[in-house]
Formats: sequence, structure tokens, C-alpha cells
Amino acid sequence: METTPKKHVQNYVFGAILVLLFFLVARLFAPFFSVLLWSILLYIVLSPLYRRIAKKFDKTTMKRKVLQNVWAGVFALGALMLILIPLSFMGFQFFKQIIELIRYIQDIFYAKPGIVHDIFESIAGFISDISADQLHISADEIQRRVLQFLSSGLQGAMQFSSNLAKNIGSFFFSMVMMVFCLYFFYVDGHTLSTLLKHTIPIRKEYMETLSSKFSETIRSLVMGYIAVAGIQSVAAGVIFTIFKIQGALVFATLVFICSFIPLVGCSLVWWPLGILLLLSGDIVQGVAFILSSMVFISTIDNFLRPIFLQDRIKLHPLVIFFAIMGGVSSFGLNGLILGPMIVILFLTVLDMFLTEHKIEEG
Repeated sequence: METTPKKHVQNYVFGAILVLLFFLVARLFAPFFSVLLWSILLYIVLSPLYRRIAKKFDKTTMKRKVLQNVWAGVFALGALMLILIPLSFMGFQFFKQIIELIRYIQDIFYAKPGIVHDIFESIAGFISDISADQLHISADEIQRRVLQFLSSGLQGAMQFSSNLAKNIGSFFFSMVMMVFCLYFFYVDGHTLSTLLKHTIPIRKEYMETLSSKFSETIRSLVMGYIAVAGIQSVAAGVIFTIFKIQGALVFATLVFICSFIPLVGCSLVWWPLGILLLLSGDIVQGVAFILSSMVFISTIDNFLRPIFLQDRIKLHPLVIFFAIMGGVSSFGLNGLILGPMIVILFLTVLDMFLTEHKIEEG
């Protein structure tokens, strides 16, 4: 029989080996983290529809296996088309419009210098008033900085689009890997999920709770936040195009980003545009634009989000906002999902801990 000290040494050595192997496995999968994350997201969102179709397969014949593989391939390729086609079109149009918009603004500076200077005079006076005369900045200085910003923005947009074109091969490789992952998720999703659950050494009921919470959070974030923001940005793009707003897609993209901001949301984009239309002298068009934006952009948020969420994410919008912003800052585009998910899973684990140790809420 082994002595206790010897058992302790073995436990420490075994634990060290396990931690080392965990980091090595994580290092192996790290290059494919984004592909796996978005593949899992698409699988979770689309799997209910796939399972509904799969239930109709004959369970006693070989035909079931063939149909399962065929539909898994259809869903995997369908998800790729769902991403690739609109993303390619919008990416090309976005960079084209942002370059045109910057050049359009620069032309206004040189074509109507008097009007532009009067606007900056008003801005300088406003800054001075709200700062109780503590901040003094001239209209010429504001104009110089804006022109410098536009120039650097134009160069940055061209550089970014050039880099994007160079990395197009890497993007398509990622898309192919995503199709590959999605196919096997649909075919062997249950087996892979069970394997993952067994690798985490916590009680079965806790693992089931975390797993269901993870899936629920992904669906809620996609439908309640990302999908609603996407619908708002599409509505904004249509309205901006109808009213012939220069750079409609660029501003529609800003609507998508601003939709996550509590209270003000999309109005941060369409209100200034509406005011500019009013100042341009076309009062009827400006009022029509503001009313259309208020009804068909901002109201969508209040109408659709409660329907999609149905109180599944019980977090204050401000917490969700900072979780998304912090996630994007830390993880890039992946943070759009990772930020809120980390916060929600943290609160879920905290609740489990309090329940396990019978710690009552104060």
C-alpha cells in the first residue's frame, strides 16, 4: 500500500502533466479558434431545423444514413453561402462607398469653404460654451484636424482593402474549414458534445446546465442582438438609399454598430443625417427622412428584440453593451459573441458555486 506523501507526489505530477497537455492541445487548436467558434455558432442556430428534418428519416434502413449525410452537406454548404455571398458583396460595396464618401466630403470643403467655415465656427462656439470657456479651439484648427482625419482615413481604407485582397486566399480557406467542421457537427454533433462534457471534471447536472446555458446564450445573442442589429442596418440601408444619402452602406454599417448602445442606439446615426438634410434647405425631405428612420429603424429594436429574447438573457442592456465592446476590444470580431457569453457563463457558474456551498444571497 502506497504512503500518503507518495500519493500526493503522484497527484501533483499527474496534475502537472494534465495541465501541460491541456495547454498543448489548446496551442494546437488556437489557429482554428475563429473557425471553430463561428462553426459552433452556426451549428447551434441551425441545428433545431436540421433535427426537425432528421426526425423524418427512416430509422431502420441504410437510407437514413445516406440522407443524414446529404442534409448535413446541404446545411454546411448553405451556411457558407449564407455568409459568403452577402459578405463578399457588402465588403466590396463598403470600401467603394467609404472611399467615395471621404472624397465627397473633401470636395465639399473646397467647393463651399464659406459654409464649412461657418459650421466649424458654430462647433467651436458650442465647445467653448459647454466647457464654460475652459476649452478654446478655433474653426481653422477644427477644419485642419478634420481634413487630416479624412486624408488618413482615405489612405487607411485603401490600405485595408489592399490587405484584404491579399488575404482573400486565407479567407476562402477558412470558409472551406468551416464547411468541413459544420458537416461533422451535423453528422456527429451529439457524439462530439458528449465527448466534450466528459473532458470537464464537474458534476453531470452542472455540465448539463452549462451546456444548455451555452446553447441558449448563443441563440439569444444571435437572434436578440445580432439579427436585430442586422435587420436595422438593412432597413437603414434601404432608407438611406431612397433618400440618396452619400455612402448609404457605410452609414448602415454604423447603424449596426450603434444598435448595441443602450437608450440612444441607431439614432446616433440617423439624427445627424436628418439634421444635415434639414440644414441643406429641403425641409420636407429632412422631416420625411427623420420620421421614416424613427419608425422603420429605431422602432424595430423595441418590437423585435423582446420577441426574440423572451427574457432568456436577464442582463441589463448596459452590461450587454460593455460586454460586447470589451469582447470586441479583446478578441476582435469574435468578441461580439465571446464578450456577452463569458459574462453570462460567469454568472451561471457563480450561481452554481453559491448553490453548491449553500451561500444565500444577501
